[in-house]
Amino acid sequence: MLKPIQNRSWLFILPALILVGGSTIIPLVTIANFSVNDVFYGNDFIWVGPKWFIQVLNSKEFYNTLLRSFAFSAIVLTIEIPLGIVIALSLPRKGKRVPFYIIAIAIPLMIPWVVVGLMWLLIIHPQWGSLGSLLSLFGFQINLNNLLTAWSVIVFVDVWHWTSLVVLLCYSGLVAIPDMYYQAARIDSANRWKIFRYVELPKIKRVLMIAVLLRFIDSFMVYAEPFIITRGGPGKSTVFLSQSLMRTAAQQFDLGHSAAISLIYFSIIVLFAWILYKVM
Repeated sequence: MLKPIQNRSWLFILPALILVGGSTIIPLVTIANFSVNDVFYGNDFIWVGPKWFIQVLNSKEFYNTLLRSFAFSAIVLTIEIPLGIVIALSLPRKGKRVPFYIIAIAIPLMIPWVVVGLMWLLIIHPQWGSLGSLLSLFGFQINLNNLLTAWSVIVFVDVWHWTSLVVLLCYSGLVAIPDMYYQAARIDSANRWKIFRYVELPKIKRVLMIAVLLRFIDSFMVYAEPFIITRGGPGKSTVFLSQSLMRTAAQQFDLGHSAAISLIYFSIIVLFAWILYKVM
């Protein structure tokens, strides 16, 4: 057996590692540079130290958008993770229909964020949308100017779009469990709950951790759906951290401020991943 230093096979993946590492490290270093400098005319950098971080941490809008982002992530994760596990458990592990089920479940994941937002905005429209028109016949109307309705629609759209990811990840973990574990459980007369609790859940724990991490990263920076469906309304009740960051960077061109927000977001993601790793 070759030692790692003698094994040359890693050279085949070296270009991919360089590409992935470069595409991660270079933007991160660039953002870190902008977060401690003031930029003039795109070329002149003046060192300002923690000025931008102090402004961000003293901003009431930052805490409001951060709280909304945490709340949104908590709500969708609470729904998507259990729902994804239940659907994955209900799918057959073998049979000719399995590929059909997998493709059908994966369809929402193939649709871009912007298209999903526009699609559901049209569906719930009281005049043009199929669902909106149907509800109008019974005297109901989806009023996006209502706080609870606006949040409910955004949460529903996210659940519809991304529960499939949890299903597919959990299902991949379930089909990898050897049959001998189920045979041993049947010999011990274990019921369905005990099989899930002591056989399936421990085996899919790592896959579940990946699902939770991916969904938190994405839901914490939700942008397209609330931007298209509610435009941040009513008021600023559906303005999340990503929208505030986009406005600061692209519209106000405040690169230092937006870079500081980006690094804080990155720190939150790293902290969440570390906590999740320790817990799971």
